[in-house]
Amino acid sequence: MEIINPATEEVIGLVTEDTEATVKEKYAALRTGQPAWAALGVEGRIACIERFYALLEEEKKVLAGTLTAESGKPLQQSFNELNGARSRVRWLIDHAARWLAEEWVVTEGATREKIVYEPLGVIANISAWNYPYLVGVNVFIPALLGGNAVLYKPSEYATLTGLHIQRLLHKAGVPESVFRLVAGRGAAGEWLLRLPLDGYFFTGSYRTGRSIAEKVAAKLVPVQLELGGKDPLYVMDDVEDIGRVAAAALEGVVYNNGQSCCAVERIYVQEGVYDAFVDAYAREVKKLVIGDPAREGTEVGPLSRPGQREFLLAQIRDAVDKGAHVLY
Repeated sequence: MEIINPATEEVIGLVTEDTEATVKEKYAALRTGQPAWAALGVEGRIACIERFYALLEEEKKVLAGTLTAESGKPLQQSFNELNGARSRVRWLIDHAARWLAEEWVVTEGATREKIVYEPLGVIANISAWNYPYLVGVNVFIPALLGGNAVLYKPSEYATLTGLHIQRLLHKAGVPESVFRLVAGRGAAGEWLLRLPLDGYFFTGSYRTGRSIAEKVAAKLVPVQLELGGKDPLYVMDDVEDIGRVAAAALEGVVYNNGQSCCAVERIYVQEGVYDAFVDAYAREVKKLVIGDPAREGTEVGPLSRPGQREFLLAQIRDAVDKGAHVLY
């Protein structure tokens, strides 16, 4: 599988795709290794994730450079994502022991009751390309802390980043029989759905999420889907600094080259400040630094893949056909 830099269209890596047979082999290895990981205890698992947390900081220049090269994310935003991911990992580390501790409900009498938190077993994490660290650590870190093994499929547009994540987890002490990466496109994800996994955790589109839920429903295992929203923003006529509001709204639209699950998708503006907002917004757009995402100061880089360009141009043509005006 060729990994292509969307800014230069150069091939920056070659990754061997998994086959259905290798996916099954990785699953079998995780099924064998998970009990020992669970038996290690929460403190032992926390120690491994602590080392992973430190490695994210130690190797941040390499990690950010790879993320920018394969996704087109402006370099400073790649660093921002790593910092945000480390904050989440730190929070999970700090709370894991308390959350996973046994809880006694009834301590006296003939029948005593307690709540014990047990791992699901082997889970699938089918992750997204636009924020691979942020959406990844939301799943695989709590899964590992809870004693689960993880079959991790990064998007084909964030595979090199996924390989870094696997490398650093293994370097931190998470056994290869507990965390394994599946490399590939849609077919690889389909093979995961056929396995007798103990949970499915997906971040991505509504269409794919619905398909996953339908295909694994009969297994009666946990399925967690984080899908895209519609994300409106509303500007009221009592704002004090319309220029500042316009700049903030624009950032919500174009951050990560506009490719965010929660990006602002439409803006409602009260009539009294409409003209002033539109003028300020257009001025802010013209200030954006567009170009090579690896260059310091770039605010907007390329879309993740060529097909997205025509998709967005079609939306613009549709809007103009319905009466919209292109200001810039």
